[in-house]
Amino acid sequence: TPTLGLVKLRASQINGCAYCVDMHTRDMKQAGESDERLWMVAAWREAAVFTAAERAALALAEEATRLADRAEVSDAVWQQAAEHYSEEQLALLLVAIGMINNWNRILVGARITPGT
Repeated sequence: TPTLGLVKLRASQINGCAYCVDMHTRDMKQAGESDERLWMVAAWREAAVFTAAERAALALAEEATRLADRAEVSDAVWQQAAEHYSEEQLALLLVAIGMINNWNRILVGARITPGT
């Protein structure tokens, strides 16, 4: 889904995984995502091109990716996400966030870059 692509792209940006940023941007572009939305993922809070549900997913992705900074996802971010997604959808979002964070760490750790 477009939302999962946005979440994977944002977590990869935060983690500095060039391989995943490249791959997910290309995949989303091929799936019909606009250049404008792809460019604006890094500044999603200031961009008017994302829905409220997408913003909630991006906020969840950021807080779950940056757990070292706060040790938990804030109640406000969780509540915002729960307003847009069912329990099953939230579980799927968290699995996707966890998986992309793992892939980011593997690829950054192995020094895998786009084109290799």
